[in-house]
This record gives sequence, C-alpha cells and structure tokens, in this order.
Amino acid sequence: MTARPSASAVERVHALAGALLVLVATGFTAYHPGEGGSPSPTLVGAFVVAIAAGELLRIGLPGSRESAPIASAAAFAFAITTEAPRGEPADVSAALVVAATALAMGLGVAPHLVRRRGVRVSDLTTRLFSVAVAAVLFREVPLREGRTLVQVALDTTVPRWLVAVAMLLVTLVALLVEAVLAAAARAARDHARFPRVLSDELRAASGLATALSTTGALIALAERPLGVIAIPLFLFPLVLTQFAVRRYASVRATYRQTIRSLSRLTELAGYTEPGHALRVATVSLAMGRDLGMSERDAVDLEYAALLHDIGQVALREPIPGGATVMAAPADQRRIANDGAEIVRQTGVLDNVARIMEAQTTPFRQVREFGEDLPLASRIIKVVNAFDDLVGDSPAPSRREAAVERIHLGLGYEYDPRVVDSLTRVLGRGVH
Repeated sequence: MTARPSASAVERVHALAGALLVLVATGFTAYHPGEGGSPSPTLVGAFVVAIAAGELLRIGLPGSRESAPIASAAAFAFAITTEAPRGEPADVSAALVVAATALAMGLGVAPHLVRRRGVRVSDLTTRLFSVAVAAVLFREVPLREGRTLVQVALDTTVPRWLVAVAMLLVTLVALLVEAVLAAAARAARDHARFPRVLSDELRAASGLATALSTTGALIALAERPLGVIAIPLFLFPLVLTQFAVRRYASVRATYRQTIRSLSRLTELAGYTEPGHALRVATVSLAMGRDLGMSERDAVDLEYAALLHDIGQVALREPIPGGATVMAAPADQRRIANDGAEIVRQTGVLDNVARIMEAQTTPFRQVREFGEDLPLASRIIKVVNAFDDLVGDSPAPSRREAAVERIHLGLGYEYDPRVVDSLTRVLGRGVH
C-alpha cells in the first residue's frame, strides 16, 4: 500500500511552495520593471488594502473549508486590471501582482495569528497560486499576434464585451486550478480519494466561483471610467453575500453541535460507555473518506454514527457496557429500529434514519440476496463492533484481538472491503 503524506507534511510543502513563489515574484519585480515605467502606488496600495481586509474577514465554510471571497475577488481584479487611477494604462507585471498579493495576505492574516486563531497554510497558498495563474495568463502569455491579453484589452478597437469574456475565462481557469490544488491538499490531509474530493470541491466552489470571477472582471472593467473607487464599490455586494454565507455556516455548525449533544444522551443515562458515539463517528468518517464517499454522504454517515445507539433509551435495562455487539440479533434490530424511528420524528433526517435502521443487517444479505445495504450502515456495523470490543483502551493487544474477532465474521456479518478500510484507518492512528 502506498503511504500518503501526513497533514503536517502537506502544510510544510505548501508553505515552501508559497515562499518560493513569493521570492521569485519579488526578485522578478525588482530586476525586471515594466516597460512603461513604475506602476501607480495608489493603484497597488488600493488593491493591497482590499486584499488584506478580505483576508481579515475570511469565513469558514461547511466541510472544514476556509475562504476569503473579498480577498480573492480583489486579487483577481488586480491580476486583470488595465487602468491606473489617472486613466493611464496600468503598468503592472504578473510578478508584482503575486508579490503584492502575498504581502496583503500576510497583513490580513497577522491579526488572526496574534489572536492565536488557526490559519491553514495550504488555503493561503492555493489562493496565491490561483492569483498567479490569472496574472500570468492575462499579462505574460502571448495570445494574438504576439500580444498578451492585457495589450489586447487596451486596444480601443477591440469590443469591450470580448475583453469581459476574456477576463471571465482567465479567472475561471485560475479558480479551477485553485480547486485542483485544494482538492489535492485535502485528499492528502484527510487520506481521501482525490477524484471524489475534487468532485466535492468543484461542487462546493461552483456558486462562489461565479461571484468571484464576475466581481473581479467588473472591477477591472469599471476602473477605466471610475478609477480605484470601483474596488470598494463592486466589492460591497460581495460583503453582504459573505455575511449571508457566514450565517449559513453558523447554522450548519449549530446543527452539527446539536446532533453531537443529542448523541451523549445514552452516555448520560448510563446506557453506553463515555465517548463511544464520538469514537464511532470519528473512525466511521475516516473510513468513509478512505472508501471514496462523497462529502454529502459523509455528513449523513457522521450523523448516523453519532446517533446509532440512541434506540437504547427504550430499553428497560441497559446492556452491560452498552456493547450491542454482545446482544442477541433480535435485540440489536429492535435498538436500531427504535433509534431510526426517533430520528425520523425530526422530519429532516430520513436518510440518516435509513442508515441507522440497516446498521445491524449482516453483510450476507447483500452477498446472498442482493439486498441494497447502504455503505454507511456497513461502516457503522464494523466500527461499532470494534469500539464495543475495545472501548477507550489504548492497548494494542486488545485492538488486535478485536480485529481478529471481526475477521471471524468476514463475509457473513461484515463487508470485507469495509474491514480492510478499518485496518488502514487504524494503521494511521485514528481512534
């Protein structure tokens, strides 16, 4: 099995790559000034302030993502701008765009570091790389008769709509590069499959990418008649959108925390061991990523794993240690059905209830009768059995014994592919 890089290794690689990119850009800017003279300090300063403010106001998105829409839109506008404040052509090189963007990102992130808030280096680096791609494509790559896109855009005989389309395409390509880099970092960090993570990233970024690309193009086009005032003017709607996105993310976080709190009901009532539901959810989620589960399905898996034992509250007497793996099959089914019925009463977690209802079904139902048993149910069945046998014990011998016992039911009770995934996840130290 090919070893995958650790999360810390991924962050170090991104930090090194980002540092090299900034050094190269700074050196190129110093030794290769633009052909038309020095760029306008007002123009560069305005974009640095806008990008720094955007990084300061970055937001957390569902799926442990972080984004800085205002900073990204301002940086893309900087990469494709054509006009300086005095109405003169903007003499800005791609290297200057990268160096100034990196400086602005550093200024925006500094307050978060002072307050000891987590800053993910990979997120900053992927955003910087995407800006670099946009700047190089627009300012350095010859396109038509040896001219770059910025030179074509300054040609007054070229229709403005064609310039706008070119700007949109450049920013969309840059955002696609950002999604690929973000997916690669996330796949390495979470030990997930790259194609599935890339699909999730593209789906999650599709709506925001449209807003960023259009805002960046609007600012760049509006600078000709309006000057630098176009920057705050066209970023303002994005600020309002960001507040709405932040509220949505807050609601999602509160919803998830409510599920986690509800999962502790069986622990507080003495039906299950402390930490059992959280351990099952943690390992199940890691296995879901390992098996290529989509982000949406992984959320349902996590919720079902957290609530998988909620049906025990209907028991007259607790099962010793809360270990349902030791209970009779009929009792296991009754607990699963009662739990699923409780969850169905919410009216919004029907898929989670279905997963919970099938969590005790043996794998032979799939192998022999072709029953449609959700992958999430098969995962929870294996992980629940493992944690029932091991608990919070760190002893390697106890874990090995639990895995051996699970292997006795391979192909009958448990899905062999899921058991192999459990072995891989445990090998990474997840539990």
